[in-house]
Amino acid sequence: MEFQHKSVLLDEVIENLNIRKGKIYLDGTLGGAGHSKEILKKLNGDGLLIGIDQDIEALNVAKERLSEFDNVEFFNLNYANFEEALDGLGIDKIDGVLLDIGVSSYQFDNPERGFSYRFEAPLDMRMDTSLDISAKDIVNSYSEDEITKIIKDYGEEKWAARISKFIVQARKEKKIETTFDLVEIIKNAIPAGARREGPHPAKRTFQALRIEVNRELEVLEKSIERFVHRLNPGGRIAVITFHSLEDRIVKNSFKYLEKDCICPPSAPICTCNKRREIKIITRKPITASEEELNENKRSHSAKLRVAEKLEV
Repeated sequence: MEFQHKSVLLDEVIENLNIRKGKIYLDGTLGGAGHSKEILKKLNGDGLLIGIDQDIEALNVAKERLSEFDNVEFFNLNYANFEEALDGLGIDKIDGVLLDIGVSSYQFDNPERGFSYRFEAPLDMRMDTSLDISAKDIVNSYSEDEITKIIKDYGEEKWAARISKFIVQARKEKKIETTFDLVEIIKNAIPAGARREGPHPAKRTFQALRIEVNRELEVLEKSIERFVHRLNPGGRIAVITFHSLEDRIVKNSFKYLEKDCICPPSAPICTCNKRREIKIITRKPITASEEELNENKRSHSAKLRVAEKLEV
């Protein structure tokens, strides 16, 4: 199928990255390359873009779409491993980072990838198809308590315990193989009255499994500070998130990096040696304009937070 993905908050990202000619920028979630193409236009041949994506299909599409530019380097990596790209290029510091967290429209809409409850497909959900564990492995091998915790913590699903109980019961009879197998189990687990209101009954469980498969929150939490450490003073990090769990991580990470001391208030002198590393540019997250909301439904939950590296 054709790779369709409309970049969210495109103008806002380009404006807030403060792109300067001759500088080096990194797109850690290259996807359909919409953001990267605009970054390269701003660089106008003077500077470098490093494009990273763990999904080889997305990376190959990006290479085609950016083929007119000579100043771009591509890497098939999870953005958590971005140092491999920088070190491989002999680059110590960069001047801007973009992370567009979550699943692309192409991944959602491609039935073969098993991300969506709307299509029948093998239950997969791996962004990097070389990963050992898929969603099918989780629902068929994790304990009931483990599945409950995943659905509750990552999906914020109040029926988590009941859904996991039904999953464990169902897999005793036959292996859970497809997205529709799982959807049917979830529908049976959630009372009819509760299914009539709100989003699709499988939405939160599918989100939770996807996050667990790809270690999305863990990767995000462990990466932000490392990205900041590789920024030149004046360089910016821009992160787009699509649900509250991700946004909370970005918000709290930025708040920590902006603090000048983390000693207890009662301490007579500072002994932590922590120094303020960033200035937060967006005290409140940037959200989509009314025009974009009407044109791109994926933008409804998008939030952009930006911070700038300081001299330390």
